[in-house]
Amino acid sequence: MYQTFTMKEKIKQISIMLIPILITQLGMFSMVFFSTIMSGKYNPSDLAGVAIGSSIWNPVFIGLSGILLAVSPIAAQRFGEKKNHEVSSILSHGIYLALAIAVIVIAVGALILNPLLNAMDLDPRVHKTAHHYLIGLSLGIIPLFIFNVLRSFIYALGKTRMVMVILLMGLPVNIFLNYCLIFGNLGFPELGGAGAGIATSVTYWVIAGITAFFIISKEPFSAYVSLEAFKNFSRAKFAEILKIGVPMGMSAFFETSMFAVVTILISRFSVTTIAAYQSALNIVSFLYMVPISISMAQTVLVGFEVGARRYRDAKAYSWLGIYLAAIIATGTGILVVLFRDQVAALYSNDAAVIALTASFLIYALFFQIADAIQATAMAALRGYKDVNPAFVMTLVSYWLICLPTGYFLAHNTGLGAPGYWIGLTIGLLVASIVLSARLIYIQKKKFIQTDQLAESL
Repeated sequence: MYQTFTMKEKIKQISIMLIPILITQLGMFSMVFFSTIMSGKYNPSDLAGVAIGSSIWNPVFIGLSGILLAVSPIAAQRFGEKKNHEVSSILSHGIYLALAIAVIVIAVGALILNPLLNAMDLDPRVHKTAHHYLIGLSLGIIPLFIFNVLRSFIYALGKTRMVMVILLMGLPVNIFLNYCLIFGNLGFPELGGAGAGIATSVTYWVIAGITAFFIISKEPFSAYVSLEAFKNFSRAKFAEILKIGVPMGMSAFFETSMFAVVTILISRFSVTTIAAYQSALNIVSFLYMVPISISMAQTVLVGFEVGARRYRDAKAYSWLGIYLAAIIATGTGILVVLFRDQVAALYSNDAAVIALTASFLIYALFFQIADAIQATAMAALRGYKDVNPAFVMTLVSYWLICLPTGYFLAHNTGLGAPGYWIGLTIGLLVASIVLSARLIYIQKKKFIQTDQLAESL
């Protein structure tokens, strides 16, 4: 990363960081994408089982990964402050935290998985697939969490292309294993949707191993890998990651758990409705990779400029990311609505599932725009390390507005399952407004502090 002076330079800088991050995010999401498509081609029950399993796992993973992603803005600010010597310690403590979280997740999952699935009263075939899918997925939790720390560290250095290359190396492994384990091809056991969990776990081990190898052996990354940093455990460094990471993780958890709860509520409908909802959500989530990638680049760039006390540049990057995400979301949303029937047909051979998926995608346009704005506004706030108010705002928007509104519309107006899509859109719109307002407040506050400092000097 480097200091920029014009808007053209800023667009170039964010683009250089964004494109590899986007390809990386699409690569990671493609694992879920291909698992969902292949499970749907296997049969609707397996698709529904993978949907339920994913709805349980995604909030846990995204929420806890949000804690680990705090390594990125913290390290970026250290670079902006030219305190490079502290980065090694941030990396080592992030890895320690990843190991601790992974062990806790595995232990808790072993205790509550069966009771949770039993409480959902699922179709026996869906229950079995969801259970075995999650068991298979658990085998890759440790490398997945470590990989998230390593890529956050790499992003903080602005070297986003390396992670892209690693993900592109791992993606064929995932597709091949899905093909073999779901359908029983090439002499592998036929596991259906459950095979997708094992395929994904093996892929996580591959990409984590490759990433660790490059960080240890290649410059500039190897300069920040220190055995001493691992030996010298600091409560203060650990606490710093948690202080920033926990609100980040909780905000992400509230959003993903909201979608998970909607999936669980929709599970009371038919298998066709579950499969169609999951297919539509999978498509929207795939397109969401664009604003989430913008937000990752945005957090690092804003954090870098804030660390260097260049607040005008930080403000410019903040709004550049928001505008860019909103424009792209509008374009992709229109395309999805126009070609919804063709897109829906990618996910299933069942005519009823295709028709219902296409009807759900009509709501994608406004949903995507609201989601893009709230994601990038939150990312800019993370660059300022202003995370606690965003945590409260997302809690209110998602759980006190999204879910009650969606439930009311779905069960009291005759809309049925589409009522949940409307509720989700309303909640995300509220989140985008309040987070943007908070960003404006923080930026004004920084300028006032800068002016006061200048006057005192």
